[in-house]
This record gives sequence, structure tokens and C-alpha cells, in this order.
Amino acid sequence: MNEPHHMKPAADVLPEPDEAAKVWSQALCMQIEEQCNRNKGVIPFSEFMQMALYAPGFGYYSGGLQKFGAEGDFITAPEVSPMFSQCLAIQAADVLAAMVQPTVLEFGAGSGVMAADILLELEQLECLPEQYLILELSADLKQRQKNTIKDKAAHLLDRVVWVDALPTEKFNGVVLANEVLDAMPIEGFRISGDEVLSLYVRCRNSELDSEYKPATEAVTHSVRTIEERIENRLPDGYCSEFNPAISGWLESISSVLEKGIVLLIDYGYAAAEYYHEERKMGTMMCHYQHRAHDNPLWYPGLQDITAFVDFTDVAYSAVDAGFDVSGYTSQAMFLMSSGLEELHQRQLTDEVKNQVMLSQQIKTLTMPSEMGERFKVMALTKNYDEPLRGFIMQDLRGRL
Repeated sequence: MNEPHHMKPAADVLPEPDEAAKVWSQALCMQIEEQCNRNKGVIPFSEFMQMALYAPGFGYYSGGLQKFGAEGDFITAPEVSPMFSQCLAIQAADVLAAMVQPTVLEFGAGSGVMAADILLELEQLECLPEQYLILELSADLKQRQKNTIKDKAAHLLDRVVWVDALPTEKFNGVVLANEVLDAMPIEGFRISGDEVLSLYVRCRNSELDSEYKPATEAVTHSVRTIEERIENRLPDGYCSEFNPAISGWLESISSVLEKGIVLLIDYGYAAAEYYHEERKMGTMMCHYQHRAHDNPLWYPGLQDITAFVDFTDVAYSAVDAGFDVSGYTSQAMFLMSSGLEELHQRQLTDEVKNQVMLSQQIKTLTMPSEMGERFKVMALTKNYDEPLRGFIMQDLRGRL
């Protein structure tokens, strides 16, 4: 029972890539086609997304394309304002101060601006970690991060260590993951009567297409678990997705974090909201040169592919991995609880230009129509029981 899946064409809303970019994407398509041929003509969507984003040399995150900021495809909160990273540093400092020779580990540090701003703020707070690890798989991004930290905080560069895997020895400290979960490969699914169908990608003559096929036992189990959590059966024709990698990822972090906190910042919902009947086409989105659309098959390797985060699933997986879920709130409330207003006052001058700039930055970070409500912050703790300042004003764990 193969039901076709019609991705919306993106050509009418997106600028045409240049010829060099098309050649780049074509090379990746050839790899995807080879993988399909090895797998009876199709691969699960999660495998396609893994290749589209992370295939060595050609994936979106592993290649040399400009991704962050005005010249790239999207802007993240650390790029909007240093106050975002400074708030994270203030929360992190509380935890680091309680430890001997603590470590900060940041996953996927983007342009490096968050790491630089956090280090500078921790220095101000006299709470620098013994080392600041950045787990980054892209050689291109590693170099960009080094350049950014060198430009902004050269005297702290010797504390930064780039790694391509989790440390083998246990450590105490803070783990940071800003917009990491949304870029993990997802499984797409569709409800067809009493059956669960999985989203697959096929490639013929370098042309990508997709289809739904009967789901494996594992995918069906995951979808039934979602239905149990929301206490509702998903209706016929309902399409969505889930992240099969969350539990393994959290278990791997738990295995090396002896004592400390994991801060997850991402756009997402609790399960009841995520799998609401009005959200019947899922949450997957693609970004190319600041334009959003929903066709992940458009020029693989040239665009970002993301999905919102099911924070209920993150919470269940965290508990299974040995963490306590110690806070969950909106980005706006986390930043305000962590001293955003004080940071604003500290940076305010008499110049009108400065006042307007800071005001605009705060609006972008906190307004519901911008990042304020869409983005959530979750704190997972291990062997650490102190109150967390970022969740003083609002804690939404009850909604999970």
C-alpha cells in the first residue's frame, strides 16, 4: 500500500540557486540515489534528512555555505542580541559556581557568537569554566567559530576546545543546546484508518520523490505512544513527525555528565499542542535565504530542514536517561527571569540609536509574535538540586 506524498513545490517562492550550488546539490542527490538503490529503491525520511543536513562534504551543515545571520538562511537568538547569551551565562554561572573545575559543553555552536558572549559574561561574573567544549562536526563551522571567538574574546580562546564526540571522561558543569533538537532527523508518519504509514524518499534519475508505506513496528509503537500521551487517537489522514534520536542523545549526555544542568532552547510545544488536530500537516519547515517553505526535497544540501520539538517526549526521554526535568518555560520568561532587564539597563546609553537597537532586540527575543513564546527553554538536571533562576517567573512543567 504505497500512498503518494505530494510535497508542495517551492520554486514559486524561492530564489533560484546559482549553477555552482545546483552542481553541489546534484552531487548529494547522486549519493541519496545510491543509498536508495542499496535499499530497494527507497529510504526512510529520517535517513534522507540525515544525508541532506549532515552528509560529509555536501550536507547543509557539513558544507561551506553561509547559514547564519543576514547573509544566510535564518537568524538565531544569539545573532539577534548578546543579551540572549548573557542571560544563559547568568543561569550557567549559578551552576558553575557550585562546582570544582567545571566544564561547559555547547552542541553545534553555529557562528560561535553565543560561545564568545557567554565566555565574556562568565568572565564578568568571575565564573569562567575550566574549559568550554564545542562539539562541532563541520570543519567549516569550526573555523568560523574560532574566528568569531578570536575577534570577540581572543584572550579566552585558550579555554575553548573543539571536539567531534562527547568526552570519554565524566565531567561536572553545564551543557547547552540552542536550536539543536530541531535539526535532528525526524520520522514522518501518516494515519490511514487503523494503520500507521511511514514517509519514505525515493530517487530515480536524480529526481527525488516521496511516498508513504506501511510503518515498521518501531514507528507504529512511537505513534501509539504519542496517542497515549495526548489521550486521543489521531484522525484518519493526519500527518506529522517525531524525533527518534532524542532518547539516545540524552542517554549519551547522561552517561558523561556527573553533576550539572542541560539547557535546551528550541521552538516547540508540549505533546497535546504539538499533535493537536488543527496541526494535521505536522511542523516540518525548510529555510533558504530567509524564506520559509515546506518542501524538504528542494535542492538537498542547500537548505535547512527543521521540525518543532515535542518537549513532552524530551521530558519522558530525559527521565528515562536519569535526568530530573527541573524547568520548562517560554524563552521570554526565561530571559526575564535571568536578568534581561538589568542587562538592558547596563547597555543603555543616551544615544537614541542605541536605545532603539536595544529595544528592537528585546522585542525580537521576547514578543509572542517573534521568538518569545514559540521558543521554549527546558532545564534537565543531574545530581543538582539548587533552584534555577531562569524559571522563577514561570514554570510550565505542569503542561508537559
